[in-house]
Amino acid sequence: MQRPRVVVYDVGGVLLDWDPRYLYSKIFDDAPRVEWFLTEVCSPAWNIAQDGGRPWADAEAEAISRHPGFANEIRAFRSRWHEMVRGPIPGAVALLEDLYAEYVPLYAITNFAADTFRETTERFEFFDRFAGIIVSGDEHMLKPDPRIFQLLEQRYGLDLPDCVFIDDVAKNCDGARACGMHAIQFVSPAQTRAALAELGILEPPR
Repeated sequence: MQRPRVVVYDVGGVLLDWDPRYLYSKIFDDAPRVEWFLTEVCSPAWNIAQDGGRPWADAEAEAISRHPGFANEIRAFRSRWHEMVRGPIPGAVALLEDLYAEYVPLYAITNFAADTFRETTERFEFFDRFAGIIVSGDEHMLKPDPRIFQLLEQRYGLDLPDCVFIDDVAKNCDGARACGMHAIQFVSPAQTRAALAELGILEPPR
């Protein structure tokens, strides 16, 4: 594979510390209740449907039909969504800024509901560092669907083998590699910085 020169980021779990437990630990008194709710009521599969473009009103109606006694708690997922975002992952935005300072072209592909993504970009200035962002909720396709990586290539005139994709989810990294990209599974900013140095994008950490 050719050495990459473009870095493509995921957002949640790589740049932003997002976890619905931050909200639901305020709503429910005990941790087992939180885990039950986020497994059985507003599950990851339920939430990712919004990332794929399902309207929140439809999502709420579906969940309430299954658990009518939790209507308020279900609606809180959207109405109090920003309480799930603790903020930037320490060190992650510093790495992004270092790449930007080195004139590395920066893009993003994120599984994110369209409306909450727009609201989130208003909260955090680092989104201005990206030359382009593909948001699953706008495109109605989700990582690791190869079409979303191909859309990045086509929309911004990139060559996927010239890109390295950073994501915290293994299957998304595998999907990027299957499309010809390099990929780094994010564990920490330090580990990611070292991996980028191995690819020749940054100087090795000292």
